[in-house]
Amino acid sequence: MANHGRLFGLTVGFLLLCLASTAALAQNSPTYTQWGRNISIGANEKAGDLTCMGCSIRVRGQVAGDVTTVGGSITIEDQGQVAGDVTSVAGNVRLGNSVKVSGDVTVVAGTLRREPGASVAGDVTSMDGRGWFVLILLTPIIVLGLLVAALVWLVQRMRRPPVTAAAA
Repeated sequence: MANHGRLFGLTVGFLLLCLASTAALAQNSPTYTQWGRNISIGANEKAGDLTCMGCSIRVRGQVAGDVTTVGGSITIEDQGQVAGDVTSVAGNVRLGNSVKVSGDVTVVAGTLRREPGASVAGDVTSMDGRGWFVLILLTPIIVLGLLVAALVWLVQRMRRPPVTAAAA
C-alpha cells in the first residue's frame, strides 16, 4: 500500500511539472484565437498557435505553432517564420519573400500566392476557387437529405396494408 501512495505522489508531481512547463511556454509564446477580429504579429513579436474565424492573420514575426483561418486570409511577410502548418479555408494565403514555413501549407476554397523566395518545408496543397467550399458544405446536407428520404420511404412502405389477390 505504501508503494501506491508513492506512485500517486510521483504522478501528481509529474502532472504539476507538466502544467507548470506548459504555462511557462504559453507566457513566452502566447496563443491567439479570435472571432471576427484580425490578428497581427509584428516583426519583433513571437506567438504560439494563431486561429482566426471570420477574420484575417498577418505575420511579420515568428509563430511557434500553426496558423489557421476559416473565412479569412493569411499574409506572411518580411521574413516571417511559422514553425507549424498554415491552413486557410475560404480565404487566401500570401507568402512573401524570405518567408519560412516549416510545416505544410493548405488552402481550400481560396488562392495561394507564393513569392519565389518563400520557403515551405512541407507539402503545399491548394484547392483554388469557391466551388470547393460549396461542395464541402453541400455534401453532408445532401447525404443527410438522402438518409431522411430513405427513412420516410421505409416507414411508408411498412405502413401499407398487404395487397391480396382477388378471388375470381
